[in-house]
Amino acid sequence: MVKIIETPRDGFQGLPYIIETKKKIEYTNLLLKCGFHTVEVGSFVSPKIIPQMADTAKVLNGIDLSETKSEIAVLVATEGGAKQAVTFGQVDQIFYPFSISSEFLKRNINRTLEEAVVSITNIQNLCVQHGKQLVVFFSMGFGNPYKNDTNWSIDTLSKYIDIFMNMGITVFPFSDIFGESTPKVISNVFKSLIIEFPKAEFGFHLHSLAEQSNEKVDAAYNAGIRRFDTVLNGLGGCPQTGKELVGNLPLGELTNYLDQNDVVTGISSKNVEMAKQYLINEIQNSIYS
Repeated sequence: MVKIIETPRDGFQGLPYIIETKKKIEYTNLLLKCGFHTVEVGSFVSPKIIPQMADTAKVLNGIDLSETKSEIAVLVATEGGAKQAVTFGQVDQIFYPFSISSEFLKRNINRTLEEAVVSITNIQNLCVQHGKQLVVFFSMGFGNPYKNDTNWSIDTLSKYIDIFMNMGITVFPFSDIFGESTPKVISNVFKSLIIEFPKAEFGFHLHSLAEQSNEKVDAAYNAGIRRFDTVLNGLGGCPQTGKELVGNLPLGELTNYLDQNDVVTGISSKNVEMAKQYLINEIQNSIYS
């Protein structure tokens, strides 16, 4: 069975209007009935940078965990954010957006590589103390499109995975933020790293044009990946890239691929449809100020 991580946080963060907190809670509660391994409900980041996530604490306090087996995740970009996140008993996982691209780290979380490693060290210590799992994302996991910043190679990826594994961190989703990776590169990266780090869990966080996503999912799956991030309806993208947003991997595209290959997902299609209709009717078709 694969692990599907539904990430409304990533879907919502780039929207040009603020979603009412009550509707975020209602939508999250619908997602929690779908059978996802994890639901990423929000982030503890500066509201000046990502105003859409300013109500994450209220969302966490409003969700209903009584009828779900899904784990709850939030994203942090600083130690301050992590200190907030670990105080919530609802939170199981904390996501940190690392990158071996110095340019993207600066754009995304205003950190150098060295500063990010220090932050991850301190956040991991917090997570251990509070019984949380730290998940370190590798943005630009399959290449670096910034021409003035060429710090990308599988050897460099390996170097930092080794550093983080030695801290006790074992889960590493790889992101294709710009949607520019190829199936061949995706396959090569995952096959190399899975062989080198058999005790690590690698995941795939794909941003892609619709006509290219299936072949990229196929490349990751056949390379051994069994953890995938999705967003219902493919909403979102990363607003810190400096380029036009490329949407996330739609849940339906992943489940269609898995169904066609007789892969068990554990996802309730009925409950997914209910969540999808709520998303369309109550969120995508409404604007709140």
